[in-house]
Amino acid sequence: MRVLFKTDYNQDIRIAKHSGYLFWYSLLFAAVLVAPFVLDTYWINELTRVLIFALAGLGLMVVTGFTGQVSLGHAAFMAIGAYAQTYLLSNGVPFFLSLPMAALISGIVGLLIAVPASRMTGLYLTIASLAFAIVVEDMVIHWESVTGGNRGMVVDPPVVFGYEIFEAWEYYYIVLVLLIISIVLVLNVLRSPLGRSMLAVRDSEISAESLGIRVARTKVLAFMISAALTGLAGGLFAHFIQFLSPEIFGIILSIQLLLMIVVGGLGTVHGAIFGAILIGFLEASISILKDWLPAAIGNQPGLEPGLFGLILVLFIIFEPEGVYGRWIKFRTFLESFPFYRRNTFKRQRSYLKTERMR
Repeated sequence: MRVLFKTDYNQDIRIAKHSGYLFWYSLLFAAVLVAPFVLDTYWINELTRVLIFALAGLGLMVVTGFTGQVSLGHAAFMAIGAYAQTYLLSNGVPFFLSLPMAALISGIVGLLIAVPASRMTGLYLTIASLAFAIVVEDMVIHWESVTGGNRGMVVDPPVVFGYEIFEAWEYYYIVLVLLIISIVLVLNVLRSPLGRSMLAVRDSEISAESLGIRVARTKVLAFMISAALTGLAGGLFAHFIQFLSPEIFGIILSIQLLLMIVVGGLGTVHGAIFGAILIGFLEASISILKDWLPAAIGNQPGLEPGLFGLILVLFIIFEPEGVYGRWIKFRTFLESFPFYRRNTFKRQRSYLKTERMR
């Protein structure tokens, strides 16, 4: 078992808690760098899709996992980022300028939505975010001069300093770099006063307000950061699929994003990554499974969302801390064996006394 002796207050906010972090993450970084040289094009594309969804899940994690505001409308922010990126590119804006602009546009829309949404909590916020996603989907259909409506839009390939990105491995590295930058950004936000305020609001709004935290302001800023990151993922997703249509950004995509962070582990950056890996390869597995199942089952139109919903319910019931939480338990078992106690992680009903005031 590793024991950390803290001799400096900066150790509490250090990103790498000990040398083990540096070793394993350096090894992981080397693996993802080498991956395109040992994998074929199909698996490179699958990894790219996982990285894009990990970025979108990271955006949703900011508002749901770290601030406690459940959103079922983050597919709308992906749509805003994707269509903004495509529209800006078609009007001659360079790739590395249009991409942050698309994220900024999505963040501004998130800011406008967050101001009234900050007054809502729980089920009311979930319904409001779902309504927002439906409104955005209708706008995409009817705003044909910008989005192309039901005809869709062809996405131009990204051009970096005059060089067109056509190869899968080239785009993989672009997505990888942007994901790493976003992860570092979120980690730094979490150890800032804003990040501490977000965690306090998540645990108890009443307690946070009694400590002088401006709850509404914290929710609005968290929603804006979340929308910007999700919009960035949407801009990258547009180049990945190369053609945009309204049905891509429907309620199913919002459910997938929520499923990712719940299955991966709420309240952790690792959870967004683990969830994207699990859900990303689950989709491929379901597609392969359909070919082996009887036609009466495999051709059912609601098979994929039904399985996603079943997995979400099972994780909530049996493992609410997700895949990352299960890994923490397993690691603790290895570290404390043979002194591990079965009831170490027994779930207990507990809540703050201030919550009784609601």
